[in-house]
Amino acid sequence: MLLKVGSQGEDVKKLQTKLGLGADGIFGAGTEKAVKDWQAKNGLTADGIVGDGTWNKMFEASAATPVNPQITDAVTSKSNFKLDKLKGHIPDAVIAQIPDTAAKFNITNPLRLAHFLAQCGHESGGFKAVNENLNYSADGLKKIFPKYFPGNLNESYARNPEKIASRVYASRMGNGDEASKEGFKFRGRGYIQLTGKSNYTNFAKFIGEDTIANPDLVANKYPLASAAFFFDSNKLWAICDKGATDAVVTEVTKRVNGGTIGLPDRIKHFKEYYSLLA
Repeated sequence: MLLKVGSQGEDVKKLQTKLGLGADGIFGAGTEKAVKDWQAKNGLTADGIVGDGTWNKMFEASAATPVNPQITDAVTSKSNFKLDKLKGHIPDAVIAQIPDTAAKFNITNPLRLAHFLAQCGHESGGFKAVNENLNYSADGLKKIFPKYFPGNLNESYARNPEKIASRVYASRMGNGDEASKEGFKFRGRGYIQLTGKSNYTNFAKFIGEDTIANPDLVANKYPLASAAFFFDSNKLWAICDKGATDAVVTEVTKRVNGGTIGLPDRIKHFKEYYSLLA
């Protein structure tokens, strides 16, 4: 169970009816406010997100299907995770982003957080890279993007990130053609490289800031949140919940990376983070 701004359907209608709202089945700002008010009155964290804890308490679902005790309402305070244990292992700036990111994107237990951080850390070179590096040589373009650079076309694009991104990301992922330069404008940003106008548009709708007009927000303000958006949108939490084995880390890696590049490093850091957080 996870209902939040943007959710729709019969469960939202049931929730709205319980709260005395017009039951249109669309979880908007009014529903969020009513949920926060109800949570505050009932001793829950007032985050406006309806997870299993809020739902079961609201409907007194004592006879409902048992809920995994690790997977409850979204986490919103540092005390819910042993974040102090991560100091020295993860940059303080990243640790500071975890509570809000966890609350917004359903990171509800140490297992999910450890999987998530291990992937983010590897993909960003130790939480350092928040912008896609497209400064390819002529030979690099032939190796990485051969179909986009037939003949000797690669030579006129080499070491020009704007031209390279505008070409290789043109007319896909919601971007305009090469001349629009949207491929460069919406190049990869964040710890797991949010890429393409469509993804930036969807992220903007969720986060409530205009990352279309100001795409650098993804790199500068939301590097962790944009990565969590990727996990949440692609239903990776269900894979994370399978456990703490190397096989699970491998499965998550394939969804994030498209292969298993850097798998030993990802496994190493998952075990490191999980031992600290569990």
